[in-house]
Amino acid sequence: MTDVIRCTWCGTDPVYQAYHDHEWGRPIHDPRALWEALCLESFQAGLSWITILRRRAGFRAAFADFDPRIVADWGAVDIDRLMTDAGIIRHRGKIVATILGAAIYLKLETEVGFSTFLWAHVGGQPLQTRRNTDPVAIIPQAIALSKSLKSAGFKFCGPTITYAFMQAVGMVNDHHIDCHAYAALALS
Repeated sequence: MTDVIRCTWCGTDPVYQAYHDHEWGRPIHDPRALWEALCLESFQAGLSWITILRRRAGFRAAFADFDPRIVADWGAVDIDRLMTDAGIIRHRGKIVATILGAAIYLKLETEVGFSTFLWAHVGGQPLQTRRNTDPVAIIPQAIALSKSLKSAGFKFCGPTITYAFMQAVGMVNDHHIDCHAYAALALS
């Protein structure tokens, strides 16, 4: 039996490997799934991704399955409730940013389409890299996306976060060229 070759960042943790094999880098165009991914990447700031990944179900439960129509109406009582929820990262600034981000998402979705707004930063198609090492920390498109999101009013969306987001949702194919997922995604 042949060993599966993966990007080195996912290591041997089965949860991380499953995420790598079935989610990371697969192009996502569904606007609500993109908003969820952006929110989770924002919560990841200063933490490891595996921490967020292991709490993803808790985040979904706490944030009404990331339904922006529901979350946008939340206020102080909901913030206090979320600050006591052990299933998520209890960071007041990130919680407030997520609630405010729901209203911004709804505005962008109505005006231009959230997916269209995001994917325009890569010309509507995944950027194809050819790396055999871990990716760089930031690319120019991530800087531009960060600026656009901040201009729209989003918080916790610096270029490092936006680049991780772009990789996760398939806006950038940053799988190592010898990774089993690279070739399939290079053709998509």
